[in-house]
Amino acid sequence: MTSHFSIAGLQLALPCGNNIDVIEQEIRATKKRFPWVDMIVLSELCTFGPEKKYAEPLPSQTERKYAQIAEELDVWLIPGSLYEQAGDETFNTTSVINNQGEIIARYRKIYPFLPYEKGVSAGNEFIVFDVPQGRIGVAICYDLWFPEVARELASRGAEVLIYPTLTGTIDRSIEITMAKATAAFNQCYVVAVNGLGDYGLGQSVMAAPDGETIYQAGNTREIIPIEIDF
Repeated sequence: MTSHFSIAGLQLALPCGNNIDVIEQEIRATKKRFPWVDMIVLSELCTFGPEKKYAEPLPSQTERKYAQIAEELDVWLIPGSLYEQAGDETFNTTSVINNQGEIIARYRKIYPFLPYEKGVSAGNEFIVFDVPQGRIGVAICYDLWFPEVARELASRGAEVLIYPTLTGTIDRSIEITMAKATAAFNQCYVVAVNGLGDYGLGQSVMAAPDGETIYQAGNTREIIPIEIDF
């Protein structure tokens, strides 16, 4: 079995509202252009934007739609995140969908970004999952600022850390530095895919286990395919 696993980050400008049709088109176009890609990763809160009025319980029709796309295209999906309604609580949640269209994990953001995510509850479970080539951990945006998160994921065997991100603030340059430092500290790949437009500044970054930049995006729409060697 090959040790290589290919991940494509989609850096997109998406407004508040239902963006799933646009996202589906982008996923299909990516897989058509790069048929060798094993996984596609989107930015935080990309499906509906950062408004809690769009929160929905999981599983949902939206999640099932992503699962159908993953199965049809034979590709793993981390479709950014969305607000999950769980009883009286709201979480910022990302689903991990394998290439058979199965929801193998859901991760709830442990560190909601205040004051922007006021009223969003904190998750309390770390998520790692296995692909045929190795183990991957997932966290969300502001979780990157807390090194304990990455350390815990790495201690559970993750060799790749994926952070769907939505940063539109002036500290994006600091986050890029932290992404590279996180890679070096934990000797793992870091993939941080940021959004664009009204809410994100782009500048998605992929870092190697030695802390070097594999690729850093600009502030326009980009498809970013990279090859991971486990």
